[in-house]
Parts: sequence; C-alpha cells; structure tokens
Amino acid sequence: MFSVSTKVGFFREPGRVAHSLAPGRLRRAVEESALDLGRTPDVVFLHNPEKSLVGVSPTHARDRLEAACTVLNEAVAAGLCASWGISSWDTRPVIQALDDGALAKAPPPDILMVRAGLTVPSDQLDASERTAENLGAPPDRLWGMSPFGGDAARDVWKRFKAAAFLCPDEKGSNVQAVFRASYELPRVARIAVSSSNVDHMRELASAEVLKVDLDQISRYRQLLRERRPHS
Repeated sequence: MFSVSTKVGFFREPGRVAHSLAPGRLRRAVEESALDLGRTPDVVFLHNPEKSLVGVSPTHARDRLEAACTVLNEAVAAGLCASWGISSWDTRPVIQALDDGALAKAPPPDILMVRAGLTVPSDQLDASERTAENLGAPPDRLWGMSPFGGDAARDVWKRFKAAAFLCPDEKGSNVQAVFRASYELPRVARIAVSSSNVDHMRELASAEVLKVDLDQISRYRQLLRERRPHS
C-alpha cells in the first residue's frame, strides 16, 4: 500500500529558497497543497523545522515549533489533510528546542519522519530515537526517509555488501538489502522514497518481506558509536 504525503515549510523566493515556520505561510501552503494535488493529502509534514530552530534561544525555538505544530493540527481539523507530521533531516535542534520534554502548547505530531539508513551518523540515529520518545511517537508512527542518502545509483551501493545485514537464507539484490536494513536504522514502520522509475519502486516494495539479522544491526550500531568523534 502507498499513501500520498507532502511537505510544507520550504518556500521559493526570488533568487533563493528558504525554510520558514511562520504560521501564515504554513497555513497558505497547506491550502495550496490540497488544491495542487487535487485530493486531501494523507499526511502533511512540517519540512525540516530544524532549519528555523538554530541560532535562536531555546525558548524562542520552542515557541516557533509549537506555533507551527498548532497550524498543522488545525489543518487536520479543517479537513485540509488527514493527518500531520514532522519531517526532520537532523533532529538534534528539535531535541534542543524540546529541552528533553514534550510539546507544551501544541499537540504532538501524528507521525515523525527522520533520516534513515546506512548513511546516517550515530549521533543522528540516537537523536531521532530520543525525539520519537519525547514526542510520544509509537513505533508504527515513526517513518524513515532517504534510505540511499539521496541517490540509489551511487557507486558506494555497488561496492558495499549490504547482504551481511540479511538473515543467512534471505536472497535479494544489494539495493534491496540496503533498503531493508534502513528499516532498522533507526527502527521505522515505513520508508518514504521518491522515484520516477516503476521498476525501482517495485524492487524496493518487494524488499519489505526480507528478514534482517538484528544481531548484525546491533553490532553495526555499536561500531558507529565507537567511531563517533569525542569532544
């Protein structure tokens, strides 16, 4: 099964693009998204809110995040989308804005979508898991994105033997093994991908049934932690 989702918070301006959590801009973007799609989106994500949370005080950052979340929640109530979520490439600024707590003035997102896969650094994996915990996102509401780091055709995916993360009797292509392992880094219920190639989408969809060696995943996470730079 596939669902249709979109993102708001990323705006094109003359000569540049910009991220914004301004409530008015977000509200208009949600309305325009429903019109452009010709249907109510299943999910509208707040796109990379961390871009608007850096360089300001924790209190200001939290106020910005809560105001944006309120707009998305109101959009659901107005029937402009079926649900809403936060999509974050790097949740560390989100953690700082939350101050290790939950949202105080706004309801939590229905879905949290984070960067997932073998290209994600250890500290970002840990931060994503902490963010999910702080926001109360249950396992079925934590999604992943960009399992190939933006490009499944990169040479690294031809050289890297991802089959090591599959159970011994499982058979799949290297692309399928990379994709399936991404569900465990961190553990997510769905993976969002973007592709205009139907065969590529079919290959990824069929990879979901592959069984992963969780011991290998645990060892990989431990190796990442050991290689993490220490200040």
